[in-house]
Amino acid sequence: MNLNNTRSGGFLKNYKSILLLLGGILAGSILGLVFGKDVEVIKPLGDIFLNLLFTAIIPLLFFTIASSIASLEKTEKLGKLFGIVIGVFLTTVLISAILMIVGVLLFPIQQDIIISKIPLEMVKTGSAGMQITQLLTANDFFELLSRKNMLALIIFSFLIGFASLHSGEKGKDFSRFLNSGNEVMKQLLHLIMKIAPIGLGAYFAYQVGIFGPQLFGAYAKPLGLYYAVCAFYFVVFFSLYAFLAGGTLGFKVFWRNNITPSLTALGTCSSIATIPANLEGAEQIKIPVHIRNMVIPLGAPLHKDGSSMSSIIKIAVIFAMFGKDFTDPSTLLMAIGITVIVSVVEGGIPNGGYIGEILAITVYGFPMEQALPAAMIIGTLVDPMATLLNANGDLVSAMLVTRIAEGKKWLSEKGAI
Repeated sequence: MNLNNTRSGGFLKNYKSILLLLGGILAGSILGLVFGKDVEVIKPLGDIFLNLLFTAIIPLLFFTIASSIASLEKTEKLGKLFGIVIGVFLTTVLISAILMIVGVLLFPIQQDIIISKIPLEMVKTGSAGMQITQLLTANDFFELLSRKNMLALIIFSFLIGFASLHSGEKGKDFSRFLNSGNEVMKQLLHLIMKIAPIGLGAYFAYQVGIFGPQLFGAYAKPLGLYYAVCAFYFVVFFSLYAFLAGGTLGFKVFWRNNITPSLTALGTCSSIATIPANLEGAEQIKIPVHIRNMVIPLGAPLHKDGSSMSSIIKIAVIFAMFGKDFTDPSTLLMAIGITVIVSVVEGGIPNGGYIGEILAITVYGFPMEQALPAAMIIGTLVDPMATLLNANGDLVSAMLVTRIAEGKKWLSEKGAI
């Protein structure tokens, strides 16, 4: 009895934020259905939440990225192994993103409801060179503080982090400032997200009140596609990765020691919380200690196969909702680039997927106030599956890193269980 109560309490604790968000969305939907367009009176509650989120984004991004780079001193001498790890991470993230793009192309997200007739912001004009310059840089410091220049801010934050890292002892005080600012901004986002159920509930009430019950179908289609493609990736591609890492034996030992990490990822909905289970699984597979102790902890914040796939589906949904073509090659290439950035940026931030959503919306020039809530709702509903792929992918990536670093006979030589 006590064990069941503990498990029940643990489930509620781990999924509390998601359940509250879903509860807010459900309550808002009911209000929209009951009161129709009259529910517009509570729309300011949603606007207040979004405005608070917008104002926190810029400093949050800066401190998160700069502090993480400035703290890399302990790993900078790992050299070749670090390069292999990053290579494996990027490869699987790109494969997962491309697979989701293929899924969207094969099963297009047809959106009957166009949520906005507002023309897109024409931020990128001029020659290709000028567009790249405007996308990657800002011509004055204060322009970095605008969410329209988020990619430029990300690059600037990386440079600040590396500059701090190479400043040695003289830069220690600044590095501590970055770490302190990172913690403060995390807490600020945590406080803002406490009102997310009210904010998203008000937004959803307004959307349902204006567009009616058919709005639910708009979310059902992409959600079904996301879960189907992710399930395929989890079973087929993780099996392929394990086979490439260790042949038939690699396939067997991966799935034999993968149950606990998988259930932990689903049960906690956290890549960080899955680290101990992944380390234990890696030990059972006999992955060398110096590799598993690097890949698993580093993968938790940086390696996001599930998030890359959710990023693609969110972008596709937003394009559909605004009646825009998602199949243009430049659009698809940009989407892949965004998923890579998102997988790096969001890991150290609570609810970090929302930061990636804002980046995507900014780059494509959609109206933020209308596109972001829709992306946040999709992100909330796909979070369990995304976490499963994010966290569980670290274990099979550790096998791939070992195969590259130690040779093809690593598994038989170690005598994995």
